[in-house]
Amino acid sequence: MFLLPSFMSTTVSKNMVTSPSPSLSSPRLQCTMEWNVIQNKIKSSLLLLLLISAIFLLSILYSSNSFTTTTKESLSQSSLLTDLDISLMPTTQSPSQNSTPANDAVEEQCDISIGKWVKEPRGPIYTNMTCSTLPDFKNCQKYGKEQSYLYWRWKPDGCDLPRFDPERFLGVVRGKKLAFIGDSLARNQMESLLCLLSQAETPIDIYKDSADRYRTWYFPSHNFTLMVMWTEFYVQGVQRIINGTASASFDIHLDKINNNWASQLPSINYAIISGGNWFFRTNYLYEGGEIIGCVNCREENLTDFGIPYAVKRVINKALESINECKECDGLVTFLRTYTPSHFENGSWFNGGYCNKTQPLDENELNLYSIDWELRKIQLEEIKRVKEENGSKKFELLDVTKAMMLRVDGHPGANYDKRWVRNANDCLHWCLPGPVDMWNDLLLQLLTRNQSSQ
Repeated sequence: MFLLPSFMSTTVSKNMVTSPSPSLSSPRLQCTMEWNVIQNKIKSSLLLLLLISAIFLLSILYSSNSFTTTTKESLSQSSLLTDLDISLMPTTQSPSQNSTPANDAVEEQCDISIGKWVKEPRGPIYTNMTCSTLPDFKNCQKYGKEQSYLYWRWKPDGCDLPRFDPERFLGVVRGKKLAFIGDSLARNQMESLLCLLSQAETPIDIYKDSADRYRTWYFPSHNFTLMVMWTEFYVQGVQRIINGTASASFDIHLDKINNNWASQLPSINYAIISGGNWFFRTNYLYEGGEIIGCVNCREENLTDFGIPYAVKRVINKALESINECKECDGLVTFLRTYTPSHFENGSWFNGGYCNKTQPLDENELNLYSIDWELRKIQLEEIKRVKEENGSKKFELLDVTKAMMLRVDGHPGANYDKRWVRNANDCLHWCLPGPVDMWNDLLLQLLTRNQSSQ
């Protein structure tokens, strides 16, 4: 790969045409001596070339190191890596004992709610056989669900979301209390987190109410308490009784918070509130003890305010109550955004099903659905309450887009039909399954909050 330099070729030519020395006794001897001179010059030139090449290679290596550092600094200031932790970038520094591993931190400027589902050959970190607390209704594999839904992970645009680390999560929440507040999907996330954490420590079931709507688990080695508290609407909702039978409709008192969960807030460090699906029923709205309208009622003498209006009012009331809680200093609240069902050709009891076996492509999403509208309301309410003065923190756990794509992750018909016949579940999520990703995000937000304290 090396070419002889011009000075060398010139020297060779010159020696080859030099007149023989008078001391030389024969042409053969003269030729031999000239060839020895040429060989010596070639050897000297090659040594010089090797030295130059070595210096050149060393300069390249040095420049490459400098370029890596410079690139890292530039990217950390780039708007393309919006919300990223620079610890994910390559580094030449030796890791210290107290440093956060590169694959454990999501970069601060990366919007982890925007991305796509990509193949994950490793599958989840737990199985339906390694989680002793997994509820039967979410045990889709036990009842024959095809397993391809397990081999996907959420990949945000511009960064990677680290794989869930149970030990790391328990380290972050050591000595704390964390509560999921909401409906059965809040319970679904709590069950997912329970399975994930049980891979590191076996929890103790320390409380269950008579209706199994309030549960408390304790992780003694980390002094960590995990709770779930049931509420359909955050505010007071009274089920309507028609002819002595409980109906599917509720009277929703928009101005009265549900104290069953709100009274527990002073003892909690982290609250994850979520909801929205119960508003799709026929419900009646009250304010000041008087009925003011309805949702989905289609009654001539009542104004149908629509689902978005009702959702906005109750989220506003919930966040307002948390913000005004005088005994809740230091409380961090996460609002988990709305996640839709994926029923096709019907609903729960009239033939609806969800039998797709892989996530949707992004171009298959309905950009004008009510799902986006409800998410928009939640974003607006979080922004509003964060702008108010107070000692509480509010964050968004944004999973709407990710879950709109996961049509393949519901139990569907894969559950024990002895309990519920002629129905498919296209609302809740299999365990393990896509819902585990909510806790991947939660861990990153908790870590980010801890580092900002």
